[in-house]
Amino acid sequence: MIAKGVAMATTPDVFIPVNDRLSLRAIDERFVPELHQLVLKNQAWLQHSLNWVKDVTDENATRQHAQGNVMLHQRGYAKMFLIFDGEEMVGVLSFNQIEPLNKTGYIGYWIDEAHQGQGILSQALQAFIHFYSQRGDVRRFVIKCRVANAPSNRVAQRNGFVLEGCLRQAEFLNGEYHDQNIYARIVDPASK
Repeated sequence: MIAKGVAMATTPDVFIPVNDRLSLRAIDERFVPELHQLVLKNQAWLQHSLNWVKDVTDENATRQHAQGNVMLHQRGYAKMFLIFDGEEMVGVLSFNQIEPLNKTGYIGYWIDEAHQGQGILSQALQAFIHFYSQRGDVRRFVIKCRVANAPSNRVAQRNGFVLEGCLRQAEFLNGEYHDQNIYARIVDPASK
């Protein structure tokens, strides 16, 4: 069991300001009840895009997932942030995987259905990219999304990601394989 506050005390990247209203806060056990409720609220539509949603059966499952992500965050292998609009949690933005040697981060995201179409995710993504590129931790940012997931593809395109190709039958979701677009954006602060 990870004690409350441990991530806050040992992880330097726990809060990323986006603007005067929006912020990114690193996953922490204290957020589990609210995160669980947000997943449940959005479960029906999330199941069309994310395989893990069907495994969220109770708050303990969310807690275990959060605890694993706290450890990965602290070790630098992944980074999970919660998107807050004021004090309201409205989504998730993460590096699902980080390749430290290659300075590559694979991005995942989702936002509460009621908060979509307001530019929240794009603003959070820009702050996220800026934060990790300025630190020198990541220079190649990658988004992989199903070809059929038009909203996710638009997020990548609107935020300066370049389509590098299509991975055939690369994502297993709801009992079948789907083609997946791969987008990348390279940000090298040394060249600025």
